[in-house]
Amino acid sequence: MIQGTGSNVGKSLLVAGLCRIFARQGLRVRPFKPQNMSNNAAAVEGGEIGRAQALQAKAAMVSPNVHMNPVLLKPETDRRSQIIVQGKRFGQLDASSYGQRSLLLPFVLDSFRQLGEGADLIVVEGAGSPAETNLRAGDIANMGFADAADVPVILAGDIDRGGVIASLVGTHAVLDDKDRSRIRGFLINKFRGDVALFEEGVGKIATLTGWPSLGVVPWFSDAHKLPAEDALDIASAPRDGAPCKIAVPLLPRIANFDDLDPLKLDPAIDLRMVPPGVPLPLDADLIIIPGSKATIADLTFLRQQGWHIDIAAHIRRGGDVLGLCGGYQMLGRTIADPDGIEGIVGTVEGLGFLSVDTVLTNDKTVRPIVAQHIASDIELSAYEIHLGETIGEDTARAPFRYGGKAEGAASVDGRIVGTYLHGLFTTDAFREAYLQALLPGRTTGHLRYETELDAILDALADHLEMHIDIGKMLAIARDAR
Repeated sequence: MIQGTGSNVGKSLLVAGLCRIFARQGLRVRPFKPQNMSNNAAAVEGGEIGRAQALQAKAAMVSPNVHMNPVLLKPETDRRSQIIVQGKRFGQLDASSYGQRSLLLPFVLDSFRQLGEGADLIVVEGAGSPAETNLRAGDIANMGFADAADVPVILAGDIDRGGVIASLVGTHAVLDDKDRSRIRGFLINKFRGDVALFEEGVGKIATLTGWPSLGVVPWFSDAHKLPAEDALDIASAPRDGAPCKIAVPLLPRIANFDDLDPLKLDPAIDLRMVPPGVPLPLDADLIIIPGSKATIADLTFLRQQGWHIDIAAHIRRGGDVLGLCGGYQMLGRTIADPDGIEGIVGTVEGLGFLSVDTVLTNDKTVRPIVAQHIASDIELSAYEIHLGETIGEDTARAPFRYGGKAEGAASVDGRIVGTYLHGLFTTDAFREAYLQALLPGRTTGHLRYETELDAILDALADHLEMHIDIGKMLAIARDAR
């Protein structure tokens, strides 16, 4: 199990890289994260899991399933999260009842057992840090799980943010003896410069903790090309001069922003994530309103930023707008929440750019699908994760079809489009056709997205193999069996 001294130390990428290493060695390896907190989910057979675990499954060269992430917390407000257990909506968890997570441990252990059937090795990812000892009681994400499942732990520290010696030694200091003894070694991640210059630091950590070092991993320069866990990490450096500029307002509860990952990698696209306080760029070719875990609250926020004015001006200039899931709902005339799913019972006015109306319902749709883009007749892989139904005149011009029915809506001139489908742009043929229709005559990037992801995962595995004692890591895993 890879645990970290804090959030964003690189646990997810370490697990992905290790999964690819072991898969290339012929081992039947599976990724596992007992508890994840993210609004970036993947629809898999049987329900939904964290997007990071779907990427790790790809690295392991297996199909993702709900047991790879049995507990997924999807924040709805600063104090409340929706709980997904083994892929299905389970209820809500507020801050005051966070200690009751231990009630979910049987589900976690059941998934761990099922995942282990037919596997040679499971690489587990922790969450946050085990040093948060105030959360130890009821823990299912770090040492609570490791103890219950009797799994050895390797602790990773991030040297890029500074203070890695203190964070590793400090974690050793605050853990109790039982949890401390479960850690069998440590890793230093994200090192910049000459690794030899940190040999003394590695020795100091080993002396003060009694843990052996399994390696110092230099900064992986292509990490930003992989799907992001945090929306703030989506945007790459501006591509001035790229044929297509796409602007995306950064909503507080943005969800399923993996929709943007293929656009981030495409060399023909300058993808701009627009933070609060900044207007949407005047020269954008396309504005994408992304998915949201709190559609009504994010719609209010969008208006507070004045982005609704920017979008209206963009449309008057002949620009295109694409609303995805929650963004689709925002584009309509009204959003009704008769059961108070998002907090307050009532109906709010939408942006009014599409002649559709949405009613939020308790029935959640979660499914991977194969759809057809009607205009181009291209078949594409996509998925749905949403609450609510949308109807209205503009659904007569639905852009997609699947399962014998039309899906989505479009304005009369076709420049404003809304859909519940996620993952559209991972299909290369659709992405290129969409860009060609958006910008006739301009060159597209000819990105082969899934092929590019595989190449980056292989490069990550090569990188880790050079700097981690993989043999020692496997020995630790074998000794635990």
